[in-house]
Amino acid sequence: METPVASDSPAPTPSVRRRSSHIVRNVLLIVVGAIFAVWLVLFITKGRFLKHPFENIAGTLSDREVKVGGDFQLYFAPLRIKFLAERLAVSNPPWAKGRALFAAQRIEARIAPLSLLFGRRHVYSLALERGVANLEWDAAHKRNTWTFSQAGEGKPFQMPRIDQADITGTQVHYVDPQMPLLANLTIDPIAATDTRIGKAVGLKGDGMFRTTPFRLSAQLLSPDASVAGGENRLQARAWAAHSVIDVSGTLPGLTEFEGVPLKVAAQGGDLSDLLAVIDVAIPQTRRYALNAQMVKQAQTYRFTGMNGTFGQSDLSGSFTVTNAARLRMDASLVTRRLDIIDAAPFIGYNPDVVASKGAVAAAAATGAGARRILPDAALPVAMMQRFDAGVDWKIAIVRSKNVPVSNIALKLSLDKGRLALSPLTFSMARGDVASDLIFDTRQRPSAIRYDIRLATTPMGRLLAGYGLADSGTTGTIRGRIDLEGRGDTVHDSLASSSGRIAFVMPQGTLWTKNAQLAELDIGTFVQKMFQGKLKKPIEVNCGLLAFTVRSGTAVADPILIDTSKNVVTGRGGFSFGTEAVDMAFRADGKKISLFSGQSPVGLGGHFAEPKLQVITPQLVGRAGAGLGLAIVATPVAGLLAFVDPGDAKSAACGPVLAGANASAQRTSKGKPRDDVGNGTAKKNP
Repeated sequence: METPVASDSPAPTPSVRRRSSHIVRNVLLIVVGAIFAVWLVLFITKGRFLKHPFENIAGTLSDREVKVGGDFQLYFAPLRIKFLAERLAVSNPPWAKGRALFAAQRIEARIAPLSLLFGRRHVYSLALERGVANLEWDAAHKRNTWTFSQAGEGKPFQMPRIDQADITGTQVHYVDPQMPLLANLTIDPIAATDTRIGKAVGLKGDGMFRTTPFRLSAQLLSPDASVAGGENRLQARAWAAHSVIDVSGTLPGLTEFEGVPLKVAAQGGDLSDLLAVIDVAIPQTRRYALNAQMVKQAQTYRFTGMNGTFGQSDLSGSFTVTNAARLRMDASLVTRRLDIIDAAPFIGYNPDVVASKGAVAAAAATGAGARRILPDAALPVAMMQRFDAGVDWKIAIVRSKNVPVSNIALKLSLDKGRLALSPLTFSMARGDVASDLIFDTRQRPSAIRYDIRLATTPMGRLLAGYGLADSGTTGTIRGRIDLEGRGDTVHDSLASSSGRIAFVMPQGTLWTKNAQLAELDIGTFVQKMFQGKLKKPIEVNCGLLAFTVRSGTAVADPILIDTSKNVVTGRGGFSFGTEAVDMAFRADGKKISLFSGQSPVGLGGHFAEPKLQVITPQLVGRAGAGLGLAIVATPVAGLLAFVDPGDAKSAACGPVLAGANASAQRTSKGKPRDDVGNGTAKKNP
């Protein structure tokens, strides 16, 4: 029988375990004692003997010259690092313009030790006298003066968290040639009006951001140490681009802005001037005043609860600015009431000029020629290609004397220079308009498309501001404008555009005080005038007002309106380039009529000043013929020249309601029409 083998490592005896624990305890005591001894030596000597080692080590690590010309202290008091240096100077690299990165007559700080190793630097208190900081980027924006590295690229400046500060006579200079940005700031104590405030730091200065000068004034109100739960209050005001910006709020630390809600208020003459400073392009505005709450998170600035006014219109909502590789702005906006004058900048007008002098003067202010209303204000192409945007804007109603517009919904997208207003929808006189507008500045000149679609809309309300009566009018209208052009202004894009414009009128009635003139039947007008039947509406069977546009010139293709008594046709056209109008309208009666002029009525002039020519050369010629007959024969014979034989051919409403071209139009008997032209600019048959 085998004997069991004993274990090679016997269990430690109690005496051995006690001896091991004593060793560990002694080592810990020695380490703690050594640390305490070092702490005690530093506390007693205030670490003054570390002055020269500090200069050498700091200079070697930063590759800069570091000098302390006076007293020096570096120790734990009791667990926070106490740092004090008199006449401290840290040099700048040779390429910098400022000789010293930092210099101070005296600096004293209490620092969280672990923050030097992990996370953001945390300074509990800072006392700084007569300091100077020169913070610079090089011209290539690769190096800066505060990143201590020869080979590495410069990093953005990160302000340490400072809970309390006592700063006197200190100047900060910041230079970024690429942006470019130049700032000169002075920090000094100010008298606190609140007795609970222990220290009040005042900051003021000026500078230049790109080409915009600015001024800045701020107060950082630090609580008295004896006040439990005190707050650091920020009050700041900046002046730039004819605007004033106020920022206020409560900070957990004097330099702690991350995630802190701040109240922001801005007011000025034109909001577009202020946003242009950061390369964000919006239409011009009249005087504005806006308030919001701002929260900064990394590179994102969120503005919520915004409300205010621009011109005679209101604005509310929220927006976000992200300062990434490409600046981006996203917004969700609501307007209860938009004044039509405040909408003028969306097509390039200056709203102040529109309000004071009218649309023609506003067009002239953009560089447009005499008697023109299409603006020549250029798209901000360079700026549109520097930032991206997404906007959702809802407008309840537009204040306008003539055209009732409401329920506007706009979705805007700007992506690397391609601006899309798609969709842009709104209601107009109980009808709906849907549109897609594209402004592509990636192509040179810009490629622009206008696609505007009008759903069936009551004409009584649509044209009530122009004399058409809503009561007694059942006629409706629908249509589409589809044009494509090239140019960096509204005028240039339309002057080069091609496409089609068509508006269709289904069966209905129209009533206006000038109904008989609209029917262009002088005999009927005279009869109704004496019989007192002016309020009988025009009965429309179908109608089409269409134009084919080629290289900015629109020609009637066709204009054809079939009523119960007349067939109205139109010829000629207009030019987006010169804005000249040269058209003629003719009404032929379906029944014989005495005293009928039976001659075309001309429409000439320009968009800004259209002129109606009721007495045309043809009518004057017929008057001469009538006078001749009256002299040769009898006065009754003279009337024969004004008799409408009533031979107008009724229109086939199918092609009319389909919006077909002139060549496709037919009479009610199916024969091709010879009175609507062929899509050319000729006014006469």
